[in-house]
Amino acid sequence: MANVYDIANELERAIRVLPEYQAAAEAKAAVESNSEAKDLWEQFLEVQKKMQTLMQSGQMPSKEDQDEMTALGQKIEENAVLKTFLEQQQRLSIYISDIEKIVFSPIQDLQ
Repeated sequence: MANVYDIANELERAIRVLPEYQAAAEAKAAVESNSEAKDLWEQFLEVQKKMQTLMQSGQMPSKEDQDEMTALGQKIEENAVLKTFLEQQQRLSIYISDIEKIVFSPIQDLQ
C-alpha cells in the first residue's frame, strides 16, 4: 500500500504542473512586478485580515471598514493585472475544491 504522505506530495507536484496553476503563478508574478497592483493587493490583504480578526472576535466591521473594503474591491476590479490574477486564482480553486471533496469524502462517511 502506498504511503498516504507520498500520495499527498505527488498530488502537490501534480497541482503545480496544472495549466491553471501555471497561469495563476504567472498572474501573481505580474502583480509582484506592477507597483500599483502590488500596493492595491497588499492593502486588500491588510483590510481583509483586519475584518476577519474583527469577525473572529465576535465584532462586526464598522461601516467605514466595509466602505474601505468596497472601495478597494472597485479599484481591484479596475486594475487589469489584479483582475487577471483573481480570475486565474478562481480557475485554480475549482480544482482545489474538487480535490477537497475527494479527500474529505472518507470523513463524511464517518459522520
